[in-house]
Amino acid sequence: MAGAANVQVALREVMDIRQAAEYLGISGDTLYRYASEGFVPAFKLGNRWRFRKSLLDAWMDEKSGVTPPSQHVDPAKKKPVSRAR
Repeated sequence: MAGAANVQVALREVMDIRQAAEYLGISGDTLYRYASEGFVPAFKLGNRWRFRKSLLDAWMDEKSGVTPPSQHVDPAKKKPVSRAR
């Protein structure tokens, strides 16, 4: 049963520092330092760091050089942006 609880923790969209550190495979102290320095995508809720799984996944893809196919847009297919008034 403990294994099932860990899987649920890893699948949460918003994680605390302990859960996110476990998900990333680093220590909580290291993740706290990374969040404080702005190295990883994080936000504070009150005085506690929180991490969105989707943002961490995108950050890891970016840092590892992997670009998900759904995010690649052919520049020729982009719509023109209207100018602000």
